[in-house]
This record gives sequence, structure tokens and C-alpha cells, in this order.
Amino acid sequence: MAQTMKNTVHIGPSLSQPFISKWSSRYRGATVQDLEPPAALSLNPTDPISLALLSAFERDYTHLTIVDSETRGLVGYIAIPTLQAQLDSGAVKPEDPLSRAMVRFQRKGRRYTVITLDTPLEVLEAFFEGIGDSLGQKQDFAVVTDEDRRFVLGVATKADLEEFVKRRPA
Repeated sequence: MAQTMKNTVHIGPSLSQPFISKWSSRYRGATVQDLEPPAALSLNPTDPISLALLSAFERDYTHLTIVDSETRGLVGYIAIPTLQAQLDSGAVKPEDPLSRAMVRFQRKGRRYTVITLDTPLEVLEAFFEGIGDSLGQKQDFAVVTDEDRRFVLGVATKADLEEFVKRRPA
């Protein structure tokens, strides 16, 4: 009789309830780099919404990062499905700046989970499930940065992780 073991990853302050990954048997030491996330496409808050839509469509991206035009620091993101819904409802127009539709990151008083190319996929899965620094909020995507958070390297989505698991034999 074969026994299956569940791998656990501890994230957060409580050791009493470790996160149990549903796909850890398929990760086998894989990291975010193994997802082969495409290079990030970052726009500025002053860029028009139409540029974001065109850029995302050309590259088949669902999320775009928004960086400050002077410092190149990450200030927020645009989720293309949400942006399309805002356009359809008339809340924004294609010629409006991205600043009218973007989600701004709340920097003060918040800890962020740093996701790098070396982050184990169990940690990324926990991040998507809202375990750890994401304060119980499930996430659809992660901004992949360098260790010092100076450069946006890409975006990894929950769908990317699910696709990786489908391709990987059990």
C-alpha cells in the first residue's frame, strides 16, 4: 500500500497551520523561472488607455505594470479584463491616461511578498492563495522582480502556474 506525503511550506508567523500545496508533487523543486514568464511590459501613468490595450493585445498579456516615468519605480498595474469592463461601462475612454484606471500599490504600512525568478513554486502558489504577506487576499498575478525590487522582470499569473502543472507529469 503506497502512502502519499503532502509537502508543506511554512509562510507567515504561525507554525500551527502550514500551507499545504495541492500541486507540490508536480513542482519538484521548480521555481518561477521554470514558468518562463514573458518579459514585463511597463507603461507610464500618463500613457493613454488605448496604448495599454493595444500593447496587451499584441503580446497576449492580461496584466501590465505601471512605473513612474521619472524614477521607473513600480507604482501600480492594469488588469486588462478590468480595464475592458471600465471601457464598456463608459467609466473611462481610450484617450484617458492610465492613471484614471490603474490600481495603485499601497506602500505605507504594508509588507509585500517579494517574488523573484528564484522563488519556489510552492511559495508562489501560497501567494496566489492569500497565504503569508498578502493579508489573506487571494491574488491573480505576481510581479516578478529582482531580489532588491529595483527591476520588474515579468508577471506570473495563476493561469501560468496551472498551465505548468498540466504540462508536468505527476
